[in-house]
Amino acid sequence: DKFQAIIVLKALRPDKVTNAMQDYVAENMGQRFIEPQTSDLGLVYKDSSPTIPLVFVLSQGTDPANDLYKFAEIMRFSKKLNPISLGQGQGPRAEAMMKESMERGKWVFFQNCHLAPSFMPTLERLVEHIDPDKVHRDFRLWLTSMPSEKFPVYILQNSSKMTVEPPKGIKANLLRSYMGFTDDFLNQCGNKVSELKHLLLSLCLFHGVVIERRKFGALGFNIPYEFTDGDLRICVSQLKMFLIEYAEIPFKVLVYTAGHINYGG
Repeated sequence: DKFQAIIVLKALRPDKVTNAMQDYVAENMGQRFIEPQTSDLGLVYKDSSPTIPLVFVLSQGTDPANDLYKFAEIMRFSKKLNPISLGQGQGPRAEAMMKESMERGKWVFFQNCHLAPSFMPTLERLVEHIDPDKVHRDFRLWLTSMPSEKFPVYILQNSSKMTVEPPKGIKANLLRSYMGFTDDFLNQCGNKVSELKHLLLSLCLFHGVVIERRKFGALGFNIPYEFTDGDLRICVSQLKMFLIEYAEIPFKVLVYTAGHINYGG
């Protein structure tokens, strides 16, 4: 029995147990159970309503913003999505944005609620007073927050919640990053589609390495760097732009902007 073999392996070579378990799960349950899964916002959206907020519970280094932007594009709500990163002094603007969106049927995206504890009582009051008979049927409230004691209990109890956790391991990070790009995106680079695919794969591999590097904290660095998916997004945007604008691939420019500015800045 292969499971018994894994038990023996745990005693003799514990460093090989993870790989053996992945092979066992893939063989008995299917390959999809060991591959990183992308967030299916469509399923969550179907169960939502204008009066039920959608909350992303974050873990360190995760950012679901890009997934939401892509979903808004699919739903043809790109121009009706109002994002705002909460922080000091953003409360009045966020409140006005939410009231306007409830009337006009827009989506509101409040990011990093844990960074605006003073705004949380106001947000709770706004959610409590959403009138299902008056609010526009297309209105949705999207929230992201790290676990926080200041986050309103009422919203937690009356919302659709999704946890966002980073994949573990370089391979899992590479697959998750690269699988997030659609064929339409890859084919928007004129006659340099092949170059874009190769460089994008290399960039995703680099991103997976630095994401795994975070577990070592400040070892080898002056301070611990919080690399995020935002770093990858800006690098991909610049990569695509440079490939379109330059006849020859500007490798020195790509290396400098990615390594010294976006990730190293």
